Amino acid sequence: MDSSLAGLALSAQQRIELGRIARAGTSPQRMVFRAKIILASAAELTQQEVATEMETSRQTVGLWRSRFQRRGLAGLLDAPGRGRKRSLRPAVIEKVISEVVKPPAGLSRWSCRKMARHAGLSKASVQRLWHHNDLKPHLEQVFKVSKDPHFEQKFWDVIGVYLDPPQNAVVLCCDEKSPCQALERRQPGLPLGQGQIRTRTHDYYRHGTVCLLAALDYLQGKIISQIAPRHRHQEWLRFLRQIERETPRELAVHLILDNYSAHKHPQVNAWLSKHPRFHLHYTPTSSSWMNLVERFLRDFSQEVLAPGSFASVVALTEAIFTYIAQRNLAPKRYVWKAKGEEILAKIERARSALKSQHATS
Repeated sequence: MDSSLAGLALSAQQRIELGRIARAGTSPQRMVFRAKIILASAAELTQQEVATEMETSRQTVGLWRSRFQRRGLAGLLDAPGRGRKRSLRPAVIEKVISEVVKPPAGLSRWSCRKMARHAGLSKASVQRLWHHNDLKPHLEQVFKVSKDPHFEQKFWDVIGVYLDPPQNAVVLCCDEKSPCQALERRQPGLPLGQGQIRTRTHDYYRHGTVCLLAALDYLQGKIISQIAPRHRHQEWLRFLRQIERETPRELAVHLILDNYSAHKHPQVNAWLSKHPRFHLHYTPTSSSWMNLVERFLRDFSQEVLAPGSFASVVALTEAIFTYIAQRNLAPKRYVWKAKGEEILAKIERARSALKSQHATS
């Protein structure tokens, strides 16, 4: 008997995998077709019977039986080079990829449509080339590398407090949100509804500003806050007195804060010298990202200030206190998990890249 007419012997694992391919709605139809040929061939059917059942030719059945017998499931995959050949000239591809970093005069970046007209391609072709080469000219990240000569010393001082909080102490991340503007939209917006996004007018009335002083308890997640009309050393000193009142007297207080001049005013230093349980940890210059209270202030800005409409400073102040009071009922703690060594390595790579960029420019 011709061996090509005999049924195929399949292992249990092969039957399971072929059945999965044949049933899966996400399988390419050509793979479904090939899997069904092999399954039918394993049912003791001849090539002609399989061809009749699958509505194809005997030669096609023989082809996929033969490839499966030689290579197993891998034999059902398309051979390399199958499909439509590339129609774009290499010079055009090089142009789209290399010139993406050289925008035309008067523009800060290329768009897909402008590059398509420039290179004589379709917009879709430009998008594919940029996608395959991981080029994203429409995106931009904001950064600033600190030039603090004592960066690493201050860095480890702050990170050390996060990674190994001191015993019998309160750790407070402190900063100010200034100014918080009481903006009233000129017209009421439409509410959120099915098929309707929330709206607001682009113009507004200004009703004044306030400053929010916030201290985030790193271990508990609660916020100590104070509203002030301005942001000077007097207001900061008043806030320190509030922290003194609202924290247990038997605990040390470690403050993480930036290098704003109000934090280092002589009157502030004189008060701190009389309250030795306060310990200050300054973040390096231009490194506010190390202060976790910035994460809270971002949430506050997006959830209260940006979408709000306030008819007065009093209304804004009430909204701030309400938001913080609700948050303190179920405080959310921000936990520092990044490794210091990895952060320093990333910063060093950024410095090296900046140096090489300045050297070539």
